Amino acid sequence: MEFVLKHREFAHLREVKALPNALNPHKEESLALVKAMIDQVMALHEDLQWFHIGCDEVYYLGEGEESKQWLQQQDNTPEKLCLSHIKAVATCLASSYPMVTPIVWDDMLRGMSEETLAESGVPQLVQPMIWDYAADINVEGKVQLIEKYRRCGFSKVWFASAFKGATGVNQSLTLIGHHLRNQLEWLQVASRSPVDVLEGIALTGWQRYDHFSVLCELLPVAIPSLAVCLQALKNGGYSEKVKENVENLLGMSNLEVDTFMR
Repeated sequence: MEFVLKHREFAHLREVKALPNALNPHKEESLALVKAMIDQVMALHEDLQWFHIGCDEVYYLGEGEESKQWLQQQDNTPEKLCLSHIKAVATCLASSYPMVTPIVWDDMLRGMSEETLAESGVPQLVQPMIWDYAADINVEGKVQLIEKYRRCGFSKVWFASAFKGATGVNQSLTLIGHHLRNQLEWLQVASRSPVDVLEGIALTGWQRYDHFSVLCELLPVAIPSLAVCLQALKNGGYSEKVKENVENLLGMSNLEVDTFMR
């Protein structure tokens, strides 16, 4: 929301007055703003099956004045506040575009109890995208998280890896080996998950860590990494044959994954 809430005309919709990175979920105008953004994207992509509505890293949710008052009421919690907003946005999307399935980042959901998630009704409305961009993700932990989401009522999950970015806020060149290992870890998670649970994997390519940050490495230097990551996922692993395939596709004589190339 930062690129919208930074503007003076939308500043009154911030959750915390001084910070443009979270939306006040109590104002009707907030939902109208989100709906307008959804409509603009849909106007350009009419045949969408899925629509990612974000909802990650809402660090200051609950810290606005209206939220503080809401949280003083009995049984109200930051988790319920988050889920009610996700539900409102997903319901808004479903009413206008019933053939489109909303996706949400899962980090705000991870720590919530199964009971809270199940009772919210959110699992029937969205598909969570589990993100982790590390070279050594906790495979067992991810498998358990998927099982938890299934028990809560989510029908499908997505994974999110990274082919660039995620290794440093001002990174200049892509660490191919790091991103390759990230894909291989996700392949392990996939192999240990029920066959019908995984909807897909999104290879994220970061431009910057937030709207006010410097740019990290740009797309041109990351194309070899993207090719390696896609081929590793397509082939279920990385081998000399996959390496040769990437070299042929890109017209490179020697692909290095663990050192920076000229």
